[in-house]
Amino acid sequence: MEEMNTRQFPVICTRDVVIFPNEEVAIEVGREISLNALRRANESFNSEVLVVSQIDPSVDQPDTNDLYQVGTICRIVATHKKDAFIRTVFKGISRARILDIKEMRNTKFASVEVLEDIMGDANEELILVRKISKEMESFDTLASLISPGMAKSFAKGVSANRLADHIAQIFPFTLNQRQQLLETLDVNTRLLRLLEAIEREKQLLVIDNEINQKVRTRVEESQKEYFLRERLRAIKEELGDVPETSDDADSIREQLEKNPYPENIKAKVLEELSRYEMLPASAGESGVIKSYIDWLMKLPYWQQSEDNEDLQLAQQILDEDHYGLEKVKERIMEYLAVKQMTNSLKSPILCLVGPPGVGKTSLAKSVARALGRKFVKISLGGVRDEAEIRGHRRTYLGSMPGRIIQGMKKAGTINPVFLIDEIDKMASDYKGDPSSAMLEVLDPEQNALFSDHYIEEPYDLSQVLFIATANYLENIPSALQDRLEIIQISSYTEVEKIQIAKKHLVPKQVEMNGLKSNQFKIKDEVLLYLIQYYTREAGVRQLERVIGTCARKAVLAILKDKKKSITVTKKLVNEWLGHEIFDYGRKEKKDQVGTVTGLAYTSFGGDVLQVEVTHFEGKGKFVLTGKLGDVMKESASIAYDYVRANAKKYKIEPKLFEQEDIHIHVPEGAVPKDGPSAGVTLTTAIVSSLTNIPVKSDLAMTGEVTLRGNVLPIGGLKEKSLAAHRCGIHTIIVPKANMKDIDEIPDSVKESMKIIPVEHVSQVIDYALVK
Repeated sequence: MEEMNTRQFPVICTRDVVIFPNEEVAIEVGREISLNALRRANESFNSEVLVVSQIDPSVDQPDTNDLYQVGTICRIVATHKKDAFIRTVFKGISRARILDIKEMRNTKFASVEVLEDIMGDANEELILVRKISKEMESFDTLASLISPGMAKSFAKGVSANRLADHIAQIFPFTLNQRQQLLETLDVNTRLLRLLEAIEREKQLLVIDNEINQKVRTRVEESQKEYFLRERLRAIKEELGDVPETSDDADSIREQLEKNPYPENIKAKVLEELSRYEMLPASAGESGVIKSYIDWLMKLPYWQQSEDNEDLQLAQQILDEDHYGLEKVKERIMEYLAVKQMTNSLKSPILCLVGPPGVGKTSLAKSVARALGRKFVKISLGGVRDEAEIRGHRRTYLGSMPGRIIQGMKKAGTINPVFLIDEIDKMASDYKGDPSSAMLEVLDPEQNALFSDHYIEEPYDLSQVLFIATANYLENIPSALQDRLEIIQISSYTEVEKIQIAKKHLVPKQVEMNGLKSNQFKIKDEVLLYLIQYYTREAGVRQLERVIGTCARKAVLAILKDKKKSITVTKKLVNEWLGHEIFDYGRKEKKDQVGTVTGLAYTSFGGDVLQVEVTHFEGKGKFVLTGKLGDVMKESASIAYDYVRANAKKYKIEPKLFEQEDIHIHVPEGAVPKDGPSAGVTLTTAIVSSLTNIPVKSDLAMTGEVTLRGNVLPIGGLKEKSLAAHRCGIHTIIVPKANMKDIDEIPDSVKESMKIIPVEHVSQVIDYALVK
């Protein structure tokens, strides 16, 4: 008997479909293994297959563990080819339990045990069938699912198991519920589960009706509110009071409905609008409320510009706009690439730090152009009031949002490039500390919920690409520095300045002054002459002014003297600009006693400065002049004490310190000077003066000295080396600990300069003093 019930069939695995006996179901068959099963069933199995459902519909190549153990033996009734699928109608024959599955020639075959229905107590079955028939008549949803033909069959008295299977097939069950009913062989149990499901569906329908009724009631209330509002409007018009307010309010409500404003903004606007409508036109507060509503409505919440995804084009734009500056360009390209790869990325907060005129601000504009984003700029130079950043409370007269919110309104998108210029120039006083307010703006973890005192509602700044600029990193508070990604931009070399002038400055001035490119010609050697003798700067601002002056003089010459074109020469430069302003190569022309060239790092880039020391008969006084800061005064004191402690080593008479006064002077006395890197310069100058041995003129040095004579590392090595190179110095002494920074120095400078690393000041003195 068991052998008769055990049979073999090709297997078709379905997703989310269970077929019950005697039911016809159409399925689109598309997987290769299922198409093979269809073909084998038609050829060798009398068009019969086993249809079994997958446990997880997302599995593309299911194995035995991915299938339910009970399926349905079905007959293929009809097939119709449709694109890559075959639409197949299956009719269920009987339930079957899978005993074993094998795969041969990319077709699954299953050995199955045919399962028969178990009939229960006849009286219980009769009662269950009557209850289901009654439910079918009273429950419209179920009645609409049953075809007229099947309804007639049920009316004649169809078998209980057939009734149960048909309702299980057409009722909106989940896959697990259908599979459970398929595996339930006891007919009475199956009928009971069906009754439970129908009852649950009826309860859901009642809840659905209640929800519909609530919605209908609310709609009626809103219509009632509209009616009352129109009556109020008519009354106010009769009184001659606030004829325009309602028009404004209606327009605002219409905008709120049309556009996807955040829910909290909609609620706030409607709340303020209710107050606005109640006020007469003459009320002073009505203007304040209207202004507040306008700000809320005009801020961008969903408006977003598409980023440029063409990385080659972005790189091309950055290279077109700026020469050099590889670090910044590389960081922007990294941001674009990662954003493209992940499809979502919080914008970084970059801080470009460097001397004036090196292109920090224009680089931010270039980044916006490369990304295809809107560009907004605010300057924080001299800002002292925290309300400039966070806005004023609405209780104050003339209150308005802070500069951040103003900038976002101006941008009109939620993802602009936002330039915060001169972030190191902020100050603080009794009105608050604006740098503390900037902490929230520039913190990627907080700025998604930026709070402005005027707006009051949180505003999302996480999509904004903030770029800050600063001249001097030390002037940015440490807490704010921690939130910024610092990118240092150093001074330009002469070679870089010539390229910038040729590619950017000259064409710009030619266009601004109405010239054509063939009317104004300036060669590289003349540009170099202008750079060396008419400018002394880290950037190119003064160079641009000088070129602009030459361009204007050329325009005058062309129009006045009827010349066709002008080629700028050194003679013309002297004629137009006067005598050379700067002495290029500001080094000592010959070896001097007590005079040493030091290297300084200022907010305007690197610079050289002379340190002069002399001694004369006196009472052992130690004099410092040149407007030195506290740190530099300490360096001088340490240098003096070190030399005094090691006087015999350098063949200096110790009594000399009691019988003579020593005077240290740093020229350009009106210019303030400070910093922790003048120790070796001061020490060398003192030793040179007291021993009467000259210091090499073609030499500059930098480094801090301890009381034991150790040379400590310094900052700004690249800028200092550029300053030395600019002045024609070819040898520099640097702390050995700074050799790791040598890579930052441009190759053109390294090749023309000898760099000597030292650990102790005695090495400096041995090398610097002329033997």
